[in-house]
Amino acid sequence: MKFTMVFVGLLGLLMAPGFAYNINVNDNGNVDGSGQQSVSINNQHNVANVDNNNGWDSWNSIWDYDSSFAATRLFAKKSCIVHKMNKDVMPSLQDLDALVKEQKVKGKGPEGASPKELMFSINPTRVEDLSTFGTKIAGMCQGIPTYVAEEIPGPNQPFYSQKCYTANILWILRMSFCGTSVESY
Repeated sequence: MKFTMVFVGLLGLLMAPGFAYNINVNDNGNVDGSGQQSVSINNQHNVANVDNNNGWDSWNSIWDYDSSFAATRLFAKKSCIVHKMNKDVMPSLQDLDALVKEQKVKGKGPEGASPKELMFSINPTRVEDLSTFGTKIAGMCQGIPTYVAEEIPGPNQPFYSQKCYTANILWILRMSFCGTSVESY
């Protein structure tokens, strides 16, 4: 009886804080032309986690709404990029949850809406102390070369001359991480 109660209690703890939604996305970088993203939203910890499974171009992103920082782990680059969340462009946790549920029901993103775009310049200096970004981001980036990126504001983004790594969050957001050391981060 005790075992059953403990098992049910642990199962409830694991399932209650958030739910994941698996969504098929088109990605021209994949040989087969498709990949899969899953979005996990944890309202209790105020975090969203987006996993993009697409072969060598796979990445994972965590949006920590408590610390107002986000981090993207680029598997091909074997690095982590941390940046301040732009809450004017990035959806709130509740909006993200609603958008993902809507997409799951309809099977596609909002009609005619193009994704919002953010472009970041990567500082080539490696971060030594991850604790300033909160425990959730520190946990994801621990042991991996980590760099800070700052948003490049304004309409000059299309003319930015550096190489960039782009991470598309469903149909909602396109984030580009650019820098002179794009090959080393």
